[in-house]
Amino acid sequence: MADEFAKGLGIFTTAGLAWMVLAGWYTTSSFESGQLIGPPPTDPGAYGSIALLLKDMLFWFAILGALTFWVVIPLVEQGREAWADRKS
Repeated sequence: MADEFAKGLGIFTTAGLAWMVLAGWYTTSSFESGQLIGPPPTDPGAYGSIALLLKDMLFWFAILGALTFWVVIPLVEQGREAWADRKS
């Protein structure tokens, strides 16, 4: 179970850091208000559009990846153990 926690933590920190970098570049208009959650630029260009899409994908990857390794996989393993105990 420790390896699943480490994998989930690695996904959460790496994707979260990448999300924070892209959010800092593209959605921080000023340091007085709305850092990292401000509105995106209206015409970011081709690379900016790709970066904004990547920012959204990294956010969901961080959340769903961590939940997968911290919740879903341990529940499946416990279910398999319970099913094996039930058969014997």
